[in-house]
Amino acid sequence: MNCPKCGAQMLPGAGFCGGCGYRVDAQAGAQSSPQGGSYAGAQGIHIDQDSRGQGRGYSYEVLHQPSFSLAVVNLQAEQSIQAEAGAMVSMSANVELQSQMKGGLFGAIKRAAGGESAFISTFTARGGPGEVTFAPGAPGDIAAIEMTNQSFFVQSSSYLAGDSSLNVDTKWGGAKSFFGGEGLFVLLVQGQGLLLVSSFGAIHRKQLRAGERYVVDTGHLVAWEGTTQYTLRKAAAGFFRSMMSGEGIVAEFTGPGELLIQTRNLAALAGLLKPFFPTQGGGGGGFNLNLGG
Repeated sequence: MNCPKCGAQMLPGAGFCGGCGYRVDAQAGAQSSPQGGSYAGAQGIHIDQDSRGQGRGYSYEVLHQPSFSLAVVNLQAEQSIQAEAGAMVSMSANVELQSQMKGGLFGAIKRAAGGESAFISTFTARGGPGEVTFAPGAPGDIAAIEMTNQSFFVQSSSYLAGDSSLNVDTKWGGAKSFFGGEGLFVLLVQGQGLLLVSSFGAIHRKQLRAGERYVVDTGHLVAWEGTTQYTLRKAAAGFFRSMMSGEGIVAEFTGPGELLIQTRNLAALAGLLKPFFPTQGGGGGGFNLNLGG
């Protein structure tokens, strides 16, 4: 199968050319929604159904979905991909790894403040093709998003790797997200190429029609289109009611646009496990772990 615009070879069934970004299945003005109707004015989040694809200088495949996903990226000679520090699982012997503070010292400080590593890892295939595999730290899924000169907001903990040409910047998430304990910053990813995002649990896709409003707990957000409007607020009216509900800060989105939502919340799991961890003082419902003689 070849792209009707640039002639580049495409994988069977692909609705998107990794070379020029042409959408084979594009329809003028609107895209269909699984809930019926359409949503105009948004490009949507393109993820190949078979979890495989290719772009300029690379091909990829996501294996072992949805619980223990592994992203396998095959690079052509002298091609590169960037990833969060610690995301790499394995790589070919000819792949060169370089770590650097992207954006200089100020950029590193912004990344560290946003809960990310201050360093970015760049993997480059030297002298021939090479393979790199990536996985998140927690059990869950990986979505391979093929960006076509788009913008996406990504929770900092969900960014895994991306094309070296993508621009990744840390953005202020709003004061309410700080007071809610849900993370102060989000990532703004812009450009064209492969973006790998990870989730804790499976990934649920939600498409919003124009004017449709939808509320998501911020601990369950993975990524959303940069053109989608959203505000942060308490889950319920009034501080006391919001705390009693067990929900903190939520994001209210207004369509059109598409969201990626993770089915589990890592912070909620940590809260459930906290009583079972050893405590230094011996109180608080935990247990003491004495390694002394």
